[in-house]
Amino acid sequence: MKQKTIWILAAVLAFIYLNNSSLLAKKPTGDPFLLAHRGLGQTFNVAGLTNKTCTAKQIYPPEHPYLENTIPSMRAAFKAGADIVEFDVHLTKDGKFAVFHDWTLDCRTEGTGVTRDHTMAELKRLDIGYGYTADGGKTFPFRGKGIGLMPSLEEVLSAFPDRSFLIHVKSNDPQEGIQLAKYLSTLPPRRLSQLAVYGGDEPVAALHERLPNLRIMSKASMKKCLIPYLAAGWTGIIPSACEKTQLHIPEKIAPWLWGWPNRFLDRMNDADTRVVIVGGGGGFSSGFDSAQDLKRLPAGFTGGIWTNRIDRIGPLLQQDTIRQDQDSLSELLSTKAVELLVSSSLK
Repeated sequence: MKQKTIWILAAVLAFIYLNNSSLLAKKPTGDPFLLAHRGLGQTFNVAGLTNKTCTAKQIYPPEHPYLENTIPSMRAAFKAGADIVEFDVHLTKDGKFAVFHDWTLDCRTEGTGVTRDHTMAELKRLDIGYGYTADGGKTFPFRGKGIGLMPSLEEVLSAFPDRSFLIHVKSNDPQEGIQLAKYLSTLPPRRLSQLAVYGGDEPVAALHERLPNLRIMSKASMKKCLIPYLAAGWTGIIPSACEKTQLHIPEKIAPWLWGWPNRFLDRMNDADTRVVIVGGGGGFSSGFDSAQDLKRLPAGFTGGIWTNRIDRIGPLLQQDTIRQDQDSLSELLSTKAVELLVSSSLK
């Protein structure tokens, strides 16, 4: 009986390994896709950040002229190689959606108060570059250059009619989800297929109830998918909550997922779920922002990559793709040359 138990246990362990090992999975094909956080914007030191930190007051010395969440920054992000651009929205006093990061205006603009207490017209009069400084307030390199640059959601989608976006609802107000669903429901199905929404549990749930075919993500939807997957994913079974959604997987957590990376990505792809890897433990929008960061990705990774520096990462991945294509072409030509040589020698 003891020997039989050992054999059964060995068989189960062998099944788990064979069913989840990426070493035995089919070789990944295709390229990863890039998700540009807030388009192309100014970056800052994330050490010691809290939810109350004014990040505009601690940016690195500017390397480009773009401000996050603006149409020019999104255009620059797509040009640099972004497949998807993420941006933040807030419901305005007159029922529109302003594309802006902060809950309040005091950090980035010369305005004061809560963003949603202002109309879209009032927000457009503000200078969104007013508060940015890289030297502790000695100089303000973007002051006076951001007047009128805060766009509405409608303006962004009109400016990029064929591009994909991830819309971030910054509040946890279910009414915001209802209002967003009301607006998005006016768009044709093809346009909706290019959009995804994530954010607070309550607004995302309210939106998903009204637009069940729209790709969404929240902490609640992540838990509904990943907790059952951690329990039963070793079997290859995909929980229904993992179907047609979006998952942002911190790189420190990813290795604990059954089948990571290749089997996991294949399973989620079969479930029509988009997987994006984010940096570190996922705190404060940590991304893959340098060549060194990219080296931490699994070999042949084909999922999404979250980046705050699309201007750096886009060209690097494009170079890698060109290099891989050249290697594949060289391999093909070498194979053809050998075939011709063998064929000639047999004549």
